[in-house]
Amino acid sequence: MSDEANPFESLQEQIDDAAAYLDVAPDVINRLKYPQRILETNLSVQMDDGTVDVFQAFRSQFNGDRGPYKGGIRYHPNVSRDEVKALSGWMVYKCAVVDIPYGGGKGGIVIDPSEHSESELERITRAFATELRPLIGEDRDIPAPDVNTGQREMNWIKDTYETLEGTTAPGVITGKAPDSGGSAGRVEATGRSTMLTAREAFDYLDKDIDGATVAVQGYGNAGWIAANLIDELGANVVAVSDSSGGIYKEGGFDPKAVKEAKNESGSVTSYDDYDEELSNEELLTLDVDLLVPAALENAIDGDLAQDVQADVVVEAANGPLTPDADDVLTERDVSVFPDILANAGGVTVSYFEWVQNRQRFYWTEERVNDELERIIVDAFENIVDAYESKDLPNFRTAAYVVAIERVAKAYQQSGNWP
Repeated sequence: MSDEANPFESLQEQIDDAAAYLDVAPDVINRLKYPQRILETNLSVQMDDGTVDVFQAFRSQFNGDRGPYKGGIRYHPNVSRDEVKALSGWMVYKCAVVDIPYGGGKGGIVIDPSEHSESELERITRAFATELRPLIGEDRDIPAPDVNTGQREMNWIKDTYETLEGTTAPGVITGKAPDSGGSAGRVEATGRSTMLTAREAFDYLDKDIDGATVAVQGYGNAGWIAANLIDELGANVVAVSDSSGGIYKEGGFDPKAVKEAKNESGSVTSYDDYDEELSNEELLTLDVDLLVPAALENAIDGDLAQDVQADVVVEAANGPLTPDADDVLTERDVSVFPDILANAGGVTVSYFEWVQNRQRFYWTEERVNDELERIIVDAFENIVDAYESKDLPNFRTAAYVVAIERVAKAYQQSGNWP
């Protein structure tokens, strides 16, 4: 993993790469490379022992040309200003590539949640929600879960906002628990879109996913659900990892059994039925048919990409490949299907949740999954059409060509104000 790659610079490079194939004015492209505003705040929160601790927090609103800002909130020690800028930008183009009417936002708190009690996390979350209050709203900016956050934190933010505003506004945030206005199918959505992208990719490349060997780096919500759904297609998940390390079994794992072991101990390495332990780097360079990076950004840099042996890479994480890695894998004819398509299930079902909240009418899980499949398959076909018709170097560039064109058109149709 590269410690030096700046995710915001990676985003800008990806935009420039796609812009070379578009008839969009340079000044418009330049506008699409920077966030519109960033909140940077310090949260002073009382701990359980009575002391006060301070936590740095951010919210980046990147672009709202196609609709309200949309994007997750993560809790992680490595959260930074540049990281949330990059993630909010990726959200803009993710929403555009699947053609849902949102812009892009992202937020985070510099914190290791494992070091805090539930009551401390609640106070920290509510303090952040209070700072976010002037920025967020059903028609302004709609946060969602991300790394180390979930239904619990979203419920706290919703309650804080509604209490301070003196209203009921379930659509102010998505990824909530179903009893608090959440959508069926939301928890599985990111892993499901990863599976759908893998399925469509193998079909397009004329490969058989039934029996294909799969390695999954990162066994959180997106990674384990993707592994389980890909396993249900008949593929063979032979390696999985988390921050503690990885495990390999030639005959393949039962993804659910590995998840149960991780839930009990905190690590996949506690699962006892495997052939050997692996480092994350060893997992990323296994000779498998499909590699699913599902952890954090910059997992594969240019040097490591030289050793990647997978035939197909489907990105469940945001920004797991640096631009240098992209160049290497393109040169080596490894097919990479990008994050802004593969993990777009989360924001797509968040959109469905927002629609249901606004209408106060809720869908069945079957309807949610059917609508998600339609959107991901349509987006995949649009990317392939751009890839083939414009003779583009890789599928990431194709995805950005589709997305940037849509955002640029929305901006040009609205005009510049003032």
